[in-house]
Amino acid sequence: MSIPFELPPADRASSPHTGYTRAHWEAVADGLLTAAWRWRTPGGALLDLPGRPSRSGVRSDGLEGYARTFLAAAFRVAGAGGEDPHGWLERYAEGLGAGTRTAGRDDTESWPLILDHEVQGQPMVESASVALGLRLTAPWLWKQLDGGVQDRAEEWLRGALRHTPAPNNWYLFPYTVAGFLESVGRGDAETAAARERALELMEGWYRGDGWYADGDGRAFDHYNGWALHLYPVLDAHLSGDREMLELHGARLREHLEGYALMFGADGAPLHFGRSLTYRFAASAAVSLGALTGHSPLTPGASRRLASGSLRYFLERGALSEDGLLTLGWHGPHEASLQSYSGPASPYWASKAFVALLAPADHALWTAVEEPAPVEEADRVLALPAPGLLVQATRADGIVRLHNHGSDHVRPHEGETAAEDDPHYGRQAYSTRTGPTAPDNVADNHLSVHVGDRSSVRRRLHPLGAGHGDGWGWAASWHRPVFAGGPPMVPGLRVESVTVARGPYELRVHRVVGAPAGARVTQTGWATGPEEDLISALHPLFGFDGAAGTVRAPQGTAYTRWVEVPRLTGAAGGTSLHVCLAALGAGDGVGLAGAVRDVTVTSRAVEVVWADDAARTRVAFEPVGVVHEVP
Repeated sequence: MSIPFELPPADRASSPHTGYTRAHWEAVADGLLTAAWRWRTPGGALLDLPGRPSRSGVRSDGLEGYARTFLAAAFRVAGAGGEDPHGWLERYAEGLGAGTRTAGRDDTESWPLILDHEVQGQPMVESASVALGLRLTAPWLWKQLDGGVQDRAEEWLRGALRHTPAPNNWYLFPYTVAGFLESVGRGDAETAAARERALELMEGWYRGDGWYADGDGRAFDHYNGWALHLYPVLDAHLSGDREMLELHGARLREHLEGYALMFGADGAPLHFGRSLTYRFAASAAVSLGALTGHSPLTPGASRRLASGSLRYFLERGALSEDGLLTLGWHGPHEASLQSYSGPASPYWASKAFVALLAPADHALWTAVEEPAPVEEADRVLALPAPGLLVQATRADGIVRLHNHGSDHVRPHEGETAAEDDPHYGRQAYSTRTGPTAPDNVADNHLSVHVGDRSSVRRRLHPLGAGHGDGWGWAASWHRPVFAGGPPMVPGLRVESVTVARGPYELRVHRVVGAPAGARVTQTGWATGPEEDLISALHPLFGFDGAAGTVRAPQGTAYTRWVEVPRLTGAAGGTSLHVCLAALGAGDGVGLAGAVRDVTVTSRAVEVVWADDAARTRVAFEPVGVVHEVP
């Protein structure tokens, strides 16, 4: 699809994979800003972009338009050493003055006040972008402001320090506000307390492997890169705090060891977790690592990932005809959204432009692009801390994520089927497929059926993960949750193990405590007829016969409608169910001959692979996986 603004010619000498250079990034930032500013209010305080409003209301949405685009402008101008050929900072300075003049008033320009997250919380999110934008551009914007405007801006921003954030990454918003105020000589005990509280929580949320939980539960997703690593690492970089940069930079480096594998050869990040409409913000952590020197990637590989992600979305309909980022993934897609998303929400994608803080002579821009990790070799990587298993295949450039540890259930919440979230509850996600929409058949799901009720997967309990040479595994258990009756069946649980090897996924489930007459359904990857993809699902034990397919008419973020392979089998008491799944491109993947033999006992499954007679043994009580090559 065409991009609705002009880009420089592709440079295949320095960027053989994407053709994108630093000039392309500047041109994209300018194009996005030009399109968004057509929707300004007369004073420039709000950008009222078209589209359905968020649950926070249109005034908050207008502030969101100002704040999130300001972040892109700030990276753009700061990275150019203050050069501002389009006069972006003059516009944002005017808007800052207008928005804070009578903050809280219901008129054309005034910004909403920052209150507690459950009252009027969204402005707290936007305060972080305003504060970071002001910090990045302080020599050319903040220091040129009238003292009265500075005072009003400070008073508005301090609302973030005086009210309660949501119990997750939101605590980094007052942290960022406090960092700005301290950087311009306006720090005090209040700013120090906000920063101390955020860092204290971060230590409790850090789980290892470079991954933070997004709050006290087990939500692991893209918020790791575009929030939980971005704010503290960038703050330490801007302030020159070597001690903090050493601590948080080391965690970012470890995070990128695994996260860098989560981009497909086409540039797509994994379609997994919430707020996916932020799109190419997924590359922010990659560029931040290159900028600060805390990355396991070479500069050329870092640019390959970041530019590949940017180009992926620009060329697949992320922009409307008038150059606005749409609410969705490729183009508009309602099922990808959360209720907090409004017309300007996609502009958190501005975080990707942290790459522009690397000056033109930085190695991020001068090094020749190198292949992305998925383009170098097949790889399977276990991440035990978040309970994730990453599987990448070089031939088709697809990356798959097998989820045995990330859910969207807070510790104090009960498990209800009504809160089933397709972006967390599925067994697997990829860079080429999305989960099916709610009310459609669930892809990549093991459901238990009791009578006419079917279960969903909510809170996950990891049981372990590991990898070897070319293979890996991850395991978890969950309590099946039902709708339309009692939510739980006493004693019922499902223990699940995924073993990834090459393009294959061995899926083993042990159902315990199922009532007589219960059944199970296993589904595979959701693919559409117009896609060059093959989704295969082959029964090995515990299913009645060959896989059939079922249609999901609302499709995914990738295609308008999809078909999902499905297996069914009888359960009752304790039962084992084993199948082989695969997602591939081109000629596809044949499963029928992939396994030579399967041996099943009450507590273990052993599979002999056809290609090299390797043996994979999955045991229960306790769960463990052994893979032996003759």
